[in-house]
Amino acid sequence: MSGKGDAGSGKRDRLVAESASSHEPFAFPSAAARVPRFIDSHCHLADPAFDSDREEVIARARESGAEAIVCIGESLDAAERARRLSDAHPGWLHWTAGVHPHDAAAFEPTRDLDAIRRCIACGAVAVGECGLDYHYDNSPRASQRAAFAAQLELAAEVDRPVVVHTRDAADDTRDMMRDAAAHGVRGVLHCFTGPRELAEAAVDVGWHVSFSGIVTFRRWDDVELLRAIPDDRLLVESDAPYLAPVPHRGHRNEPGWVAHTVARLADARGTSADTVAARTARNARTLFGLPAPAPRPGEPREPE
Repeated sequence: MSGKGDAGSGKRDRLVAESASSHEPFAFPSAAARVPRFIDSHCHLADPAFDSDREEVIARARESGAEAIVCIGESLDAAERARRLSDAHPGWLHWTAGVHPHDAAAFEPTRDLDAIRRCIACGAVAVGECGLDYHYDNSPRASQRAAFAAQLELAAEVDRPVVVHTRDAADDTRDMMRDAAAHGVRGVLHCFTGPRELAEAAVDVGWHVSFSGIVTFRRWDDVELLRAIPDDRLLVESDAPYLAPVPHRGHRNEPGWVAHTVARLADARGTSADTVAARTARNARTLFGLPAPAPRPGEPREPE
């Protein structure tokens, strides 16, 4: 599941409404405001929602403990904007390139795959955001499957992970994921909300599962899912500007607020926020091939 800036204001309004409809499910620890060394593995920082204060948002993310951000190029236009941001913040802001399932009806394989190849050659760390969305069905399902399959094949060709959006499409996602994994493709199910069986299938083929601020919402009641993902397959994300976590519900989301999602996962998994932040940062570096961070004085070591 994901927000998507290029889908227009109607999509954004729906997601803001979803974010405003529930309230805080548990008491956040006071340390949630800053967690060391987290990586926001999925952020639409190139979205126009940040045009007025993007550098301030980046500064707040750094101050909140963001070691790095993966800026999602969910369209070729968004990928180009993400590339420019990455150039302005080398080694800290990374980018991806793909075609979102909402836009699959306009997907043209030769044109779009060549464009994604060029992005990979210029430094994009992953293919995507791509996948299947049978909830909104903004593109015909057959077109979604064709665009997704083509991007999975490209990921195998260029040896890059895939960032996968899936909503109400568990069976087809599972089947296509398994087939891709058999051909060496690795990836992440981003902004994951279920079902549990799909997460288990992803873990079984060596993929990652990423959680967003949705897990802080009052309506989230699947604590067992938060505990089920192995330590080495867990990621965290903002999906900003969408899906702001409690206690920021109803506002434009920011990558610095990933700290609240980290705190929620730590609470569910019976461990510390430091541990979740360090493990998920290490997993993001492994999946996306990100550079290791410079050590900070007094910072706790990552758990083995």
